[in-house]
Amino acid sequence: MKQVASLRYGVIFKKAFAQPDVFKAFVKAVLGIDLEIDHVETEKSFDPLIGKVELRFDLFAEDLKNRIIVDIQHARYEDHYDRFLHYHCAALLDLIDSSKSYRPDVRVFTIVVLTSGDRYKKDVLTIDFDPKDLDGLGVGEISHKLIYLCPKYVNSETPSDYREWLEAIQDTLDEQVDDSHYRHGAIQKIFTTIEKDHITPKERAEMIEEYNRAELARKEALESWHEGKELGRLEGKLEGKQEGKLEGKLESKLEIAKSMVAEGFALDTIAKLTGLTTADLEKLV
Repeated sequence: MKQVASLRYGVIFKKAFAQPDVFKAFVKAVLGIDLEIDHVETEKSFDPLIGKVELRFDLFAEDLKNRIIVDIQHARYEDHYDRFLHYHCAALLDLIDSSKSYRPDVRVFTIVVLTSGDRYKKDVLTIDFDPKDLDGLGVGEISHKLIYLCPKYVNSETPSDYREWLEAIQDTLDEQVDDSHYRHGAIQKIFTTIEKDHITPKERAEMIEEYNRAELARKEALESWHEGKELGRLEGKLEGKQEGKLEGKLESKLEIAKSMVAEGFALDTIAKLTGLTTADLEKLV
């Protein structure tokens, strides 16, 4: 077993996948594309800004020869589907400045790796921009694509080309891997890169900060859940008491109505005095 830092941490994920050969191998497995790059940017942003919010891409590479842009995001947010759709569209908008039309001769792909799981519990989800007919068949007009990968839910149906990659990512989360289980050279390189002995003091500090932020968010969410549960219990008790009072009032009215029926009062008179309906009173007769 090899002791490694978890790929759950953004700083570790970027350390591993910012290596051009690893980046290219992963993209080849997921997209089936052979990139020609010699550099991967981390924390990529646009200058000037696109829109009014500064975006930072975890990993970003552009193949100038084949006109392909690929960015890889590693995070889990409440809004990660919308968030990274926005990032993807920003990358598309950045191309317009150097394009003669709204159809730039560049393909843009975004790969999102969700190491913490996801509410839909799917191993692979895709946003495909290609126009489709009513049978769901694309026409091959637009190739831009987002792919959301969740290693936690890898199964026998996960495409074999990248199943080993997702299994490897998931395997690191407990900070130890059986590297003999993996055959791909780029995956072996990841394990070597993130071995605990190869983690720098600065990277350890970032891991600690990331862990503490995640723990704080978890505790706040848990506290909010408990508060909501207690509020629900209180509201339930109040509703129960209110319903009990209403039932008690109804029983009292019925008892009074029974006495008035026995005394010979007219039903319409009893209805006016008690607030009961004539239909209710007729059941007492």
